[in-house]
Amino acid sequence: MEHAEEHEACLEQTQTYCVERPIYNQELLQGQLHRRERTRQTLRQKIAHSCRCSSKKAKSHLYSFLPILKWLPRYPVKEYLLGDIISGISTGVMQLPQGLAYALLAAVPPVFGLYSSFYPVFLYTFFGTSKHISIGTFAVISMMVGGVAVRQVPDEMISVGYNSTNVTDSLEYYNARDTKRVQVAVTLAFLSGIIQLCLGLLRFGFVAIYLTEPLVRGFTTAAAVHVFTSQLKYLLGIKTNRYSGPLSVVYSIAAVLSKITTTNIAALIVGLTCIVLLLIGKEINLRFKKKLPVPIPMEIIVVIIGTGVSAGMNLSESYRVDVVGNIPQGLRAPAVPEIQLIPAIFVDAVAIAIVGFSMAVSMAKIFALKHGYTIDGNQELIALGICNSVGSFFQSFSVTCSMSRSLVQESTGGKTQIAGALSSIMVLLVIVAIGYLFEPLPQTVLAAIVMVNLKGMFKQFGDVVQFWRTSRIEL
Repeated sequence: MEHAEEHEACLEQTQTYCVERPIYNQELLQGQLHRRERTRQTLRQKIAHSCRCSSKKAKSHLYSFLPILKWLPRYPVKEYLLGDIISGISTGVMQLPQGLAYALLAAVPPVFGLYSSFYPVFLYTFFGTSKHISIGTFAVISMMVGGVAVRQVPDEMISVGYNSTNVTDSLEYYNARDTKRVQVAVTLAFLSGIIQLCLGLLRFGFVAIYLTEPLVRGFTTAAAVHVFTSQLKYLLGIKTNRYSGPLSVVYSIAAVLSKITTTNIAALIVGLTCIVLLLIGKEINLRFKKKLPVPIPMEIIVVIIGTGVSAGMNLSESYRVDVVGNIPQGLRAPAVPEIQLIPAIFVDAVAIAIVGFSMAVSMAKIFALKHGYTIDGNQELIALGICNSVGSFFQSFSVTCSMSRSLVQESTGGKTQIAGALSSIMVLLVIVAIGYLFEPLPQTVLAAIVMVNLKGMFKQFGDVVQFWRTSRIEL
């Protein structure tokens, strides 16, 4: 027995294992991982393979192009509908005054801001992949559109042919100028939409990777300075020309200072009062964010109060305060943009297309990460392209995602694109039914709304100190 145990112990000691394997280095390992077996195909086979389309593939492409077909049949009505309704109403209430205000930035009559807050928003419901962003007018894009419109149709161009002594009082002069600027803005929206659509179809959604956060934040901060400067004349009730191009901020400030003695005191008082009310409202919404079921809609409250005061005191006639003026009732018939303007505005359209996409996809990624779903960058390009190009036939100017409205839409319980569709329907009701009620609204109120909404962008000046400490290259 002892001899057997000793024999087994001896066998355990003498048994060995021999393992052989090739030695890999990093280069060889990478080569093995990424090696693909490719079979040679003739040109005819390649063309036949690309043109082949099964029912499964066709269905996949259809769902990709029209995401609403995928999520709408699975829409949980009991869980999501109430939140989407509350969110849609809250966003629509905010979208109405912003549409009117940002039309001034785009150098077009306010009613075109309403058109831009309806058609593109409604279209995005069908083609967009983000459940929370609010498409529509945005300060930076509106400012870029206005710069192009003023450059192509300066005041001096239209004033030729009018009597120089009464050109500023001529209604015909302003109508002619606004008509031409609307044509420029509409054509710009059409061209930027076509560029976005083409980039989306060519799968260029990856370009958003190269638009770094410091680049986008720096651009929007600088644009905020231009936007704020452009609104000073409306706040003060001063008549000055609008400037575009290099040093336009300097020229605008100089023009305002040269006519500071002609400030309309009534307009200034109304504007400053609105700024104070808006700042108080935003501070209350921020401090009591968790306790308020929905944010206090200070913008629409200010618009209603401003309109009521203006109509009751007849500010336009008694104190010569500039008001919104005529808002045509109903929708306009579709019209083809002015194609002959394309060569003169092509470079601007490319810039607007890229900036608009970068704004939208940045916000969409933030909400997608927060709520656990994915977005398709290429489909977002296609959706924005359709919103802008199709909307241009109905007199809307270039649009993108609004940061402030998107935050409201998400924070008030919005779950899907249904919230955006409901906000656009609210704007539609104003256009077709009660738009005329806002005709006495002072322009200084709209200027106050624009200025207060720039508060978040001006806070980005703090990035200078942060980047100075962390990375000079980013700075």
